[in-house]
This record gives sequence, C-alpha cells and structure tokens, in this order.
Amino acid sequence: MPSFLRINAADNVAVALEPLAKGSVLTLPEGEVTALEDIPAGHKIALRDIPEGENIIKYGFPIGHATRPIPRGSHVHIQNLKTNLSETLTYTWQPAPAAPLPAVAPRTFLGYPRKDGRVGIRNELWILPTVGCVNDIARALERDCQSLVGPGVDHVYAFPHPYGCSQMGDDQENTRQILADLCVHPNVGGVLLLGLGCENSSIAEIRKHLPADADESRFRFLVCQEVADEYETARALIQELAERMRLEVRVPCPAEKLVVGLKCGGSDGFSGITANPVIGGLSDRLAALGGSSILTEVPEMFGAETILMSRCGTRELFDKTVSLINDFKRYYQENHQTIYENPSPGNKAGGISSLEDKALGCTQKSGFSPVRGVLAYGERVTLPGLNLLSAPGNDLVAATALAASGAQLVCFSTGRGTPFASPVPTLKIATNPTLAEKKANWIDFAAGDLLKGKTLDQLSDALLDLVLEVASGKPVVSETKGFHDLAIFKTGVTL
Repeated sequence: MPSFLRINAADNVAVALEPLAKGSVLTLPEGEVTALEDIPAGHKIALRDIPEGENIIKYGFPIGHATRPIPRGSHVHIQNLKTNLSETLTYTWQPAPAAPLPAVAPRTFLGYPRKDGRVGIRNELWILPTVGCVNDIARALERDCQSLVGPGVDHVYAFPHPYGCSQMGDDQENTRQILADLCVHPNVGGVLLLGLGCENSSIAEIRKHLPADADESRFRFLVCQEVADEYETARALIQELAERMRLEVRVPCPAEKLVVGLKCGGSDGFSGITANPVIGGLSDRLAALGGSSILTEVPEMFGAETILMSRCGTRELFDKTVSLINDFKRYYQENHQTIYENPSPGNKAGGISSLEDKALGCTQKSGFSPVRGVLAYGERVTLPGLNLLSAPGNDLVAATALAASGAQLVCFSTGRGTPFASPVPTLKIATNPTLAEKKANWIDFAAGDLLKGKTLDQLSDALLDLVLEVASGKPVVSETKGFHDLAIFKTGVTL
C-alpha cells in the first residue's frame, strides 16, 4: 500500500494513508517531498510551498486558505488553514453533462410488497408514542412483547421520543409529519399509535397527516386516558397486529423498489477517499437499476453544493437545491449561530480541517448520477434516482429523516465508529482497516479494503450485494444487538 494519496492532479496537498514520520520521503512526478514533521494517518501534507492566503486544494477544489506560509512537507490542518465559506450566496445554474450510469444486470431481493406499491425489507411491529408522556408504557410493551417475534414478525420495536406536546407552528408540524411518515413506512407490518389524550399532537392530529392511500388495516390506535387498563388493552391490540402479520411472506421483488439513505458520521480523513466513494458507487448502481437513494446532512454540503447544483437537469431542481442550502444557512442565522461551526473535534482528530474538506468528502456518497428530486423535511421520496433531503447533520436526526422519507435502510459510513441505529436497518461502513478490525461489533462492511488493493468498482459491487442480502432479511450488526433509535428535528421553542 502506498504511504500517501494525491486525490486530484490539481491538489497541492496529499493525504497520509499511514502515519508519516518526520523525514519520510514522498516521491512525486515533479520531485520528492520530505515530511518536515510527523503527519498522522488521514491528515494532509503540503506538496509545495503554499503562501499565506493561497487556497489549499484537495479533491481538485479549495478546502480553505493558508493562514500563514506553509512550507513544502508541512502538516496542513487547522493550525494553518481556515475556511473560505461565508453566509448565504447567490448561485448560477451551470448544468454539467450527465455522467453515464454503470451497467448493472437486473437484480432482485426478497421483500414484503405493500398495497401502496412500495416494498418492505422487514415486517416489523412498531409502537409509536404520540407524546413523550407515554414513553415508559411503550418501552414496557416492547420488552414484554418480544415473544411475538417469529415467522412474519421480524422485530417488535418501540420508538420513544420527548415531543408531541408543548410545541408550536412548524416545529409541531414536523413531529406530526414524521410520526405519520413512520406509520406508513414500508418496513412496518403493523403499528400501534399510542397516545395520552391531552397532547397537541394527538392521534386525531397524526391521522390527518396520513396519506390517502394508507393501509389502515395495519394500524391500531390507543388513547391511554380513555381506557381503564392501557397496558392490557395495548397488549391485545399488538396481538391482533401480530396475528395479521404472520400471514405475510417474503417474495422476489425488483431492485427498483429499493430506497437507500446515504449518511456519514464520525468522519475522518479517509471518508472521502474510501467509504463515501464506495457508497457513491452503490448510489449510481441503484439509479441504474431504477431504485432510489437519498442524500441529506445539508450543513455538510456547504462548500460542495455547487457540485450537486451542476447535476440538476432542470431550473426547478436547481432553484430547489439553492433554497435547500440557503434556507439552512438562514436557520443558523436566525438562531444566532455560526454557520460554519463544523467539523467536530472527532473529525479534526481524523484529519478533516474545514467544512469544505468535510463537504467534498461527504458529497462523494452521491456518486455521479443526476439529482432527480429535492425533498423537504418529512417529505416522502417518489422519484427514482438521487434525491436530496432537507435535514441537519446530526446522525440520529438525519437517519430518522431518511427513514421517514421512505428509506428502507441506511448506508452509514464512519471513520471513528458508532453503535447507533435508526428506525431502519443501519449498515455501518468503515472508512479504514483499523476501525473495521477493532470494532467488528459495530461494522458491517470494510471500505478501507480500497487501501489494500481492492478497486472502487469491486467494493461498490460488493456493497450492492450486501445491501440486497440485507434487504432480503440478513440482519446488520446493530439489529443483532436490538439497537434502534428515533430522533425528530427540534426547530422551535418548548412551551
């Protein structure tokens, strides 16, 4: 394995693929570069003298500028690099020619067809509280109903959350919409919507947000204040749902029915080199098969947004993408926060120096296919191909948003590692070999094998194979541990 990687011929920095000791020599076509100091793996080394104020180029794009002269062979990081980014911007639509999609033979998976035309990759029974006040009842029901898991009932999960009351305006509508989206998620064979009875986001309000084609035979509703024994009443309703679900079986379904969420978290300097390009290859393969992918984390698009905008084939999609970006910047401004307070301490430790550095790596997950749809928070995906979704970078909130928009599973790349899961199977993809070996109890796929001689096409094909296996019922690591989380985007005051 080489000791460093120059990602693009225009780059004036290279990434250390392994720790470079002071005095290490890098051989380039234009000459040798000697490391003037120790360079940690995933971090950047200057390939030539970079004057103060000059742009640092990585991935062929600026990731910031030098805050002081940087001698050739120096460590380039937060001590001598600063973002170029500013506030809301005006953009010009400059569409690029559409990249050809990869040739992929038709594929199938074993799934659960739903009446609305979608397909579930799980047949799960979910207990959804409408308000945090009934969270403990939901948890108790999940614990005591595990005996129902078996043929036709893949899991029984409760999804407690702190919302549903003391909210106003759009903040309250977000909660209602996300809960309604989850009620009709294709992975759900049955759902108990569990309310208290005096909350703002009551069962009656949630039902107003259900789509017209919702299959209400899969729902049961319980207002706890209206019955003498809410626990036993709920148990009986859950039993009814389980008996109905046992009649359902997996059948072959075309891969065009797949919707995969694209997410990264705990990123490092390898994320944009290994795991995210591999996920991008998966996204392009899904597009070629007629399936859908969803990219979110809008604040982590800042600095690479023009790449996505150039892949918008219509003015309408371009305008929506501009709004997606600038609306999120205004959200920061309205809350008196710095727009570019990113990357995180873990990102910096892993070699990411600026938001542009992070964004250019993050957007690698989108591959090269055209943008086909731009979705508001809580909006369901309807178009095949690549979709952009409005949601923040927070792992739990963004992954929940992907599930609410219809993703049956989430491909999640990570360089630092994380055990969390979302409401849908969350497939963890390690960016580097060390993480894959150290945290096999968290990781499902080793994209760091790209550094060991595997090609991008080989790994993208292998990830597609794994996604189809997971869609057919193979559990991801977090599922084997029973992990599942839900987090709704909080945007307003609490009364």
